[in-house]
Amino acid sequence: MAYINIEYFSDCLKRQTTVKVILPNDGMTQGNPHYDRPMKTLYLLHGYTGIGEDWIWNSQVMEYAGRYNLCVVLPNGENSFFLDGVETGRKYASFVGKELPAYLQKTFGLSAAPEDNFTGGLSMGGFGALHTALAFPENFGKAVGLSSALISYRIAEMKPGMDNAAANYEYYRLMFGDPDKFNESGNNPEELVRRIQKTGGKVPGIYMACGTEDFLLSSNRTFADFLRERNVDFIYHESTGIHDFRFWNQYLEPAIRWLVTGSEEA
Repeated sequence: MAYINIEYFSDCLKRQTTVKVILPNDGMTQGNPHYDRPMKTLYLLHGYTGIGEDWIWNSQVMEYAGRYNLCVVLPNGENSFFLDGVETGRKYASFVGKELPAYLQKTFGLSAAPEDNFTGGLSMGGFGALHTALAFPENFGKAVGLSSALISYRIAEMKPGMDNAAANYEYYRLMFGDPDKFNESGNNPEELVRRIQKTGGKVPGIYMACGTEDFLLSSNRTFADFLRERNVDFIYHESTGIHDFRFWNQYLEPAIRWLVTGSEEA
């Protein structure tokens, strides 16, 4: 198992950036059927105020990478919601969705096929994972969102002078664009689904889970209802839990199994 720290110049971010990569290139593979196929790749995104290493410190993702022959990439997206901004150096969606995969595929010989590439994340990173896969369906076959911060349902209500426990109006405008235009913008996951279906494209498979005591439960239910109405292939789970790694760790391995095998079952 290799745990690699990569620092390189990102054209999307216009600066040096650091990415952690878990590469199961020297593990015990005898008898493990996952090593009878090419390695797959998961871009695993952190939450608001977090960093990529949160997954290393708080989950068994390194063990799962080896178990399922899965390269796991842990980029840092700051508090960007992994969206592209119009300002120079703020193309976080393009960074995760295009630039970083191309760089790592060239560097490590990883598969570029969408069926071998996935996004995943928690909270803000759950939003980012869903958005990235929907924005670049030609690059990703599936996406996992755990307690996804689907605050898109609140953004259109933000007005100058308003703020909430997370941030102020200016932050939301910077990250998501003009709130009055958000619903029809490419930053809205629902709009991306509509665009894919309008052009006859394939919507990536989606896996979602949210705790019944989580403050984001209502918005996750609303998005699940939207996917159901649009006949999108998705899995949605609810169970007891709040917005923490205790809940997310219940679903990380089943989600990874679903990514690589198509089934949550061991």
